[in-house]
Amino acid sequence: MLSTRGLPAGAALSGPACAERKVPVVSLPAKPFVLIRHGQTDANRDLRIAGRTEAQLTQAGRRSAQALSGWAWPQDMMLFASPQQRAQETARLAFPHSSPFLLEGLRERDWGQLENRPVSELLPRDQTPEGGEPWADMIDRVRMAITEAQRFAAAHVPVCVAHSGVIRAVRHLTGGAADGPSPANTTPYLFSPGPEGWRETLLEQKDTRWIA
Repeated sequence: MLSTRGLPAGAALSGPACAERKVPVVSLPAKPFVLIRHGQTDANRDLRIAGRTEAQLTQAGRRSAQALSGWAWPQDMMLFASPQQRAQETARLAFPHSSPFLLEGLRERDWGQLENRPVSELLPRDQTPEGGEPWADMIDRVRMAITEAQRFAAAHVPVCVAHSGVIRAVRHLTGGAADGPSPANTTPYLFSPGPEGWRETLLEQKDTRWIA
Protein backbone atom coordinates (compact mmCIF):
# COMPACT_ATOMS: atom_id res chain seq x y z
CA MET A 1 0.00 0.00 0.00
CA LEU A 2 1.30 3.49 -0.86
CA SER A 3 1.77 6.20 1.72
CA THR A 4 1.62 9.93 0.98
CA ARG A 5 5.43 10.08 1.18
CA GLY A 6 6.21 7.07 -0.94
CA LEU A 7 6.30 3.33 -0.98
CA PRO A 8 6.76 1.22 2.12
CA ALA A 9 9.91 -0.81 2.47
CA GLY A 10 10.73 -2.85 -0.59
CA ALA A 11 12.68 -5.02 1.80
CA ALA A 12 13.27 -5.02 5.53
CA LEU A 13 16.58 -3.49 6.51
CA SER A 14 18.87 -6.03 8.06
CA GLY A 15 20.68 -5.72 11.34
CA PRO A 16 24.21 -6.89 12.12
CA ALA A 17 24.76 -10.49 11.10
CA CYS A 18 26.54 -13.08 13.18
CA ALA A 19 27.83 -15.02 10.21
CA GLU A 20 28.38 -14.61 6.51
CA ARG A 21 26.10 -16.38 4.08
CA LYS A 22 26.40 -17.04 0.39
CA VAL A 23 25.51 -14.13 -1.87
CA PRO A 24 22.39 -15.13 -3.84
CA VAL A 25 22.06 -14.81 -7.59
CA VAL A 26 18.35 -14.21 -8.18
CA SER A 27 16.72 -12.98 -11.36
CA LEU A 28 14.88 -9.68 -11.52
CA PRO A 29 11.64 -9.33 -13.49
CA ALA A 30 12.49 -8.93 -17.18
CA LYS A 31 11.55 -5.24 -17.41
CA PRO A 32 13.91 -2.31 -18.12
CA PHE A 33 14.72 0.26 -15.45
CA VAL A 34 17.12 3.16 -14.94
CA LEU A 35 19.41 3.81 -11.96
CA ILE A 36 21.01 7.18 -11.20
CA ARG A 37 23.58 7.68 -8.48
CA HIS A 38 23.03 10.84 -6.42
CA GLY A 39 25.09 13.99 -7.04
CA GLN A 40 28.57 14.45 -5.63
CA THR A 41 28.58 14.82 -1.83
CA ASP A 42 31.09 16.22 0.62
CA ALA A 43 31.96 12.62 1.50
CA ASN A 44 32.59 11.78 -2.17
CA ARG A 45 34.76 14.87 -2.55
CA ASP A 46 36.74 14.11 0.59
CA LEU A 47 37.05 10.37 -0.19
CA ARG A 48 35.15 9.31 2.93
CA ILE A 49 32.81 6.33 3.37
CA ALA A 50 29.27 7.68 3.79
CA GLY A 51 27.01 4.64 3.85
CA ARG A 52 23.95 5.40 5.99
CA THR A 53 25.50 8.65 7.22
CA GLU A 54 23.70 11.68 5.78
CA ALA A 55 26.21 13.39 3.48
CA GLN A 56 25.42 16.74 1.84
CA LEU A 57 25.50 17.50 -1.88
CA THR A 58 28.30 19.83 -2.95
CA GLN A 59 27.64 22.75 -5.29
CA ALA A 60 29.06 20.63 -8.11
CA GLY A 61 26.69 17.83 -7.12
CA ARG A 62 23.69 20.15 -7.21
CA ARG A 63 24.68 21.56 -10.61
CA SER A 64 25.06 18.12 -12.16
CA ALA A 65 21.70 17.05 -10.71
CA GLN A 66 20.03 20.17 -12.12
CA ALA A 67 21.59 19.44 -15.51
CA LEU A 68 19.57 16.22 -15.68
CA SER A 69 16.38 18.28 -15.66
CA GLY A 70 17.24 19.42 -19.18
CA TRP A 71 17.14 15.89 -20.55
CA ALA A 72 14.22 14.83 -22.73
CA TRP A 73 12.83 12.33 -20.24
CA PRO A 74 9.80 10.48 -21.62
CA GLN A 75 6.40 10.77 -20.00
CA ASP A 76 6.14 7.02 -19.46
CA MET A 77 8.58 6.99 -16.54
CA MET A 78 7.98 6.77 -12.80
CA LEU A 79 10.39 8.26 -10.28
CA PHE A 80 11.68 6.44 -7.18
CA ALA A 81 14.41 7.39 -4.72
CA SER A 82 16.28 6.26 -1.66
CA PRO A 83 14.99 8.02 1.48
CA GLN A 84 18.49 9.36 2.19
CA GLN A 85 18.84 13.12 1.84
CA ARG A 86 21.43 13.10 -0.95
CA ALA A 87 19.24 10.91 -3.14
CA GLN A 88 16.04 12.85 -2.42
CA GLU A 89 17.71 16.19 -3.16
CA THR A 90 19.17 14.84 -6.40
CA ALA A 91 15.73 13.56 -7.45
CA ARG A 92 14.09 16.93 -6.71
CA LEU A 93 16.73 18.85 -8.68
CA ALA A 94 16.79 16.45 -11.62
CA PHE A 95 13.01 16.04 -11.84
CA PRO A 96 11.53 19.29 -10.46
CA HIS A 97 8.02 18.47 -11.67
CA SER A 98 7.88 14.98 -10.14
CA SER A 99 7.67 13.71 -6.58
CA PRO A 100 9.65 10.50 -6.06
CA PHE A 101 8.21 7.48 -4.32
CA LEU A 102 10.63 6.53 -1.55
CA LEU A 103 11.84 2.95 -1.26
CA GLU A 104 13.67 1.88 1.89
CA GLY A 105 15.39 -0.89 -0.03
CA LEU A 106 17.26 1.68 -2.14
CA ARG A 107 19.31 2.96 0.81
CA GLU A 108 23.09 2.74 0.69
CA ARG A 109 24.87 -0.11 2.45
CA ASP A 110 25.42 0.28 6.18
CA TRP A 111 29.19 0.25 6.63
CA GLY A 112 29.01 0.19 10.43
CA GLN A 113 32.16 1.39 12.15
CA LEU A 114 33.79 2.19 8.81
CA GLU A 115 31.44 5.10 8.12
CA ASN A 116 33.23 8.46 7.84
CA ARG A 117 36.54 6.60 7.50
CA PRO A 118 38.73 7.01 4.37
CA VAL A 119 37.59 4.96 1.38
CA SER A 120 41.03 3.35 1.39
CA GLU A 121 39.86 1.39 4.46
CA LEU A 122 36.93 -0.28 2.69
CA LEU A 123 36.79 -4.05 3.08
CA PRO A 124 36.24 -6.47 0.21
CA ARG A 125 32.53 -6.39 -0.61
CA ASP A 126 31.81 -9.90 0.67
CA GLN A 127 33.18 -9.07 4.14
CA THR A 128 30.92 -7.48 6.74
CA PRO A 129 32.30 -4.52 8.71
CA GLU A 130 31.67 -4.47 12.44
CA GLY A 131 28.13 -3.24 13.02
CA GLY A 132 27.47 -3.14 9.28
CA GLU A 133 25.23 -4.83 6.73
CA PRO A 134 26.24 -8.12 5.08
CA TRP A 135 26.58 -7.91 1.30
CA ALA A 136 24.17 -10.83 0.87
CA ASP A 137 21.51 -8.97 2.86
CA MET A 138 21.98 -5.89 0.71
CA ILE A 139 21.59 -7.97 -2.45
CA ASP A 140 18.29 -9.32 -1.07
CA ARG A 141 16.78 -5.95 -0.19
CA VAL A 142 17.88 -4.27 -3.43
CA ARG A 143 16.35 -7.12 -5.42
CA MET A 144 13.06 -6.68 -3.55
CA ALA A 145 13.14 -2.90 -3.95
CA ILE A 146 13.74 -3.02 -7.72
CA THR A 147 11.06 -5.69 -8.07
CA GLU A 148 8.63 -3.51 -6.12
CA ALA A 149 9.45 -0.48 -8.29
CA GLN A 150 8.91 -2.53 -11.44
CA ARG A 151 5.63 -3.91 -10.12
CA PHE A 152 4.27 -0.53 -9.06
CA ALA A 153 5.44 1.27 -12.23
CA ALA A 154 3.55 -1.31 -14.33
CA ALA A 155 3.82 -0.12 -17.95
CA HIS A 156 5.99 2.85 -16.97
CA VAL A 157 9.79 2.74 -16.81
CA PRO A 158 11.12 2.99 -13.22
CA VAL A 159 13.83 5.63 -12.76
CA CYS A 160 15.51 5.16 -9.37
CA VAL A 161 17.83 7.70 -7.73
CA ALA A 162 20.02 5.79 -5.33
CA HIS A 163 23.64 5.06 -4.42
CA SER A 164 26.84 3.47 -5.64
CA GLY A 165 26.28 0.34 -3.57
CA VAL A 166 22.78 -0.11 -4.96
CA ILE A 167 24.08 0.05 -8.54
CA ARG A 168 26.79 -2.48 -7.65
CA ALA A 169 24.14 -4.79 -6.17
CA VAL A 170 22.05 -4.51 -9.34
CA ARG A 171 25.09 -5.31 -11.44
CA HIS A 172 25.47 -8.50 -9.43
CA LEU A 173 21.78 -9.32 -9.84
CA THR A 174 21.96 -8.82 -13.61
CA GLY A 175 25.05 -10.97 -14.08
CA GLY A 176 27.62 -8.18 -14.14
CA ALA A 177 30.62 -7.40 -11.95
CA ALA A 178 29.94 -5.58 -8.68
CA ASP A 179 33.57 -4.56 -8.16
CA GLY A 180 35.64 -2.02 -10.05
CA PRO A 181 35.37 1.79 -10.20
CA SER A 182 32.41 3.45 -8.49
CA PRO A 183 29.45 4.33 -10.70
CA ALA A 184 29.63 7.99 -11.72
CA ASN A 185 27.51 10.56 -9.90
CA THR A 186 24.35 11.81 -11.65
CA THR A 187 24.85 9.40 -14.54
CA PRO A 188 21.85 7.35 -15.74
CA TYR A 189 22.42 3.64 -16.25
CA LEU A 190 19.82 1.68 -18.19
CA PHE A 191 19.42 -2.00 -17.31
CA SER A 192 17.48 -3.84 -20.00
CA PRO A 193 16.75 -7.55 -20.46
CA GLY A 194 17.36 -9.32 -23.74
CA PRO A 195 17.64 -12.80 -25.26
CA GLU A 196 21.26 -13.05 -24.10
CA GLY A 197 20.64 -11.69 -20.62
CA TRP A 198 20.75 -8.26 -19.03
CA ARG A 199 22.57 -5.33 -20.60
CA GLU A 200 23.84 -2.19 -18.84
CA THR A 201 23.90 0.96 -20.97
CA LEU A 202 25.37 4.33 -20.04
CA LEU A 203 22.80 6.87 -21.21
CA GLU A 204 23.56 10.25 -22.75
CA GLN A 205 21.44 13.40 -22.83
CA LYS A 206 19.80 12.84 -26.21
CA ASP A 207 19.76 9.06 -25.96
CA THR A 208 16.48 7.41 -26.97
CA ARG A 209 17.54 3.78 -26.71
CA TRP A 210 15.87 3.33 -23.35
CA ILE A 211 12.40 4.19 -24.66
CA ALA A 212 12.58 2.07 -27.81
